[in-house]
Amino acid sequence: MASIEVSKIKPTPDEFAMLRSKVGWGDTDLQLANLAIEQSLFHVTARENSKLIGMGRVVGDGALFFYIQDLVVDPDYQRKGIGALLMEQIELYLSENNSKGATVGLFSARGKEAFYSRYGYLERTGEPLGLAMCKFI
Repeated sequence: MASIEVSKIKPTPDEFAMLRSKVGWGDTDLQLANLAIEQSLFHVTARENSKLIGMGRVVGDGALFFYIQDLVVDPDYQRKGIGALLMEQIELYLSENNSKGATVGLFSARGKEAFYSRYGYLERTGEPLGLAMCKFI
């Protein structure tokens, strides 16, 4: 992985939409992609020879609630440690930018739960705070 560069440079809307599509997350409107990128708290990207091969971001209020979103690695580059490189940067950002009592959440793709548990994330059983729920529009 000597040619993989990890940085805090945001992806372009085209790159963001392309990588989300490549992993099967559907098409993303480029204006919405730009807005999502600009309103994020933190970005990390992985590139090989300038090509975006992985990304992740943190969204939230920057005080009590943080949410890891769009942690994704190009399928051609998965299982090579790139997700771990991205998560290390996200965890560093979170450790420097939250306070006691803050909550960090994420949705895990089925089968990827063990990856996140390495970083201390727990599967919610519903107790004591209830199950996480969401609505897709």
